[in-house]
Amino acid sequence: MFLSQPEPDSQEPLSPDQERILRKFRRFSTVSTLVMMLGLASVFGVIAYRLLRDKTPTPGEITATLPKDARILSTTISDGLVVLTLEVNNAVEIRTFHVGTLAPAGRLRFAAEP
Repeated sequence: MFLSQPEPDSQEPLSPDQERILRKFRRFSTVSTLVMMLGLASVFGVIAYRLLRDKTPTPGEITATLPKDARILSTTISDGLVVLTLEVNNAVEIRTFHVGTLAPAGRLRFAAEP
């Protein structure tokens, strides 16, 4: 039959060329398996790193310093930002901070035309 296995007693010893090809194939499959395992380990390592790193820190007591003679006109929280509207030296200024870390996100100043 086409798919039948030869009997163990009827196998002939391999020629040197066949043994050389068999050694190359085993070496190739060993290297291929090691590369695949290294790739999987690196993917799982990146996933674990991102899962552990993405924890947002809880902010403690933070004191924000404002310019001298600044007056807070309004505050608001929107889209993960704390927005402060200030009046500094008769000019309006908007400052934004990230809610999770309270790090400064931006500053917008308004000035009157001369």
